[in-house]
Amino acid sequence: MDPIVIIGSGLAAYSVIRELRKLDRDIPLTLLTRDDGDYYSKPMLSNAFAQGKDAAGLILTPAAEMAQQLNFTLHSRCEVSAIDSARKCVHTSQGELPYSRLVLALGADPIRIPLQGDAAEAVMSVNDIADYARLREAMQGLKHITIMGGGLIGCEFANDWAAAGYAVSVVDPGAYPLASLMPEQAGRQLLAPLAATGVDWHFGTSVSRVDRAADGYRLTLADGSQLHTGLLLSAVGLRPRIALAQAAGLAVDRGIKVDAHLRSSDADIFALGDCAEIEGRVQPFVLPIMHAARALAKTLAGSETAVAFPAMPVVVKTPAHPVAVLPVARDAVGAWQQHGTEGGVKMAFIDAAARMTGFVLTGQHSSERNEMNKQVGQVLVPQLQT
Repeated sequence: MDPIVIIGSGLAAYSVIRELRKLDRDIPLTLLTRDDGDYYSKPMLSNAFAQGKDAAGLILTPAAEMAQQLNFTLHSRCEVSAIDSARKCVHTSQGELPYSRLVLALGADPIRIPLQGDAAEAVMSVNDIADYARLREAMQGLKHITIMGGGLIGCEFANDWAAAGYAVSVVDPGAYPLASLMPEQAGRQLLAPLAATGVDWHFGTSVSRVDRAADGYRLTLADGSQLHTGLLLSAVGLRPRIALAQAAGLAVDRGIKVDAHLRSSDADIFALGDCAEIEGRVQPFVLPIMHAARALAKTLAGSETAVAFPAMPVVVKTPAHPVAVLPVARDAVGAWQQHGTEGGVKMAFIDAAARMTGFVLTGQHSSERNEMNKQVGQVLVPQLQT
């Protein structure tokens, strides 16, 4: 029997393998990864510096040990160039490999903003442990770092580096932090606490030029102002990796299009994690990946199982002012209502049917996410616990 082949070695790939091994210890599995395949927690990349952890310190289990524990065949440093769905095989830098079913856990790539200047290519991003290792090396001896992007990753890095003693500037074209996740009243709660740690905010503008300077780099912003910095990190978002699937003729949009069973337009090819668009939605956070992995493992083991997503709050790792948010779609019909202001904000999103479908908790209210989660879907805002 040809193996189930998984492409990728991040949380999505390893979660599928772990869940499948709970159901079937013997079904042949092969994992292909273009890096070493060591298992680590990717969310730790944005808050490891203040803890003094280098790249090696973030590795939880080496790839060879993962392969032994979970009984799979490992192909590390293996580039996949094509999927031949007709012959059910993949073409790789290590030869042609057959599959019975194929799981795409390809992840996503950092979005690169076009920039002018003689140092535009020097902009860094952190999307994996190798990026983090390069970043730590580049940060040695620096005093000031600039981050493009005031979203979740940008805010987490800003808090982490400021806590480690760096001066940090954040540049974002929006009006306040975390604008894609929460309303302005909540987002602005981060401004003063992070500024107190050493974060300098620049909203309503963007970086347009990066030029070399004697002390590092000179950044020219869209509003004409300039910043001098030792390093520029781009944290403006990720784009699902769809090229391999698209070349194979699979249906793609923002991500690789899959149904509730994580099945693509080819019945024997599945996708999950950052590369997947599940019934029209890209869900790149940890909890959706875990739920998808459990459902897919059951399907691969022979029990067709659709993924069901419960309410899944996102925790933003900003110790200076903690945040927990259950986001709502940008086109959601309803309104945000505020229920607490002291030491942070507590807000609920009330839809057209008077149900709470989202919430934001910041500061001292962030610890209330479990209680708020229990109220999701309930009617009557006046009964919201305060």
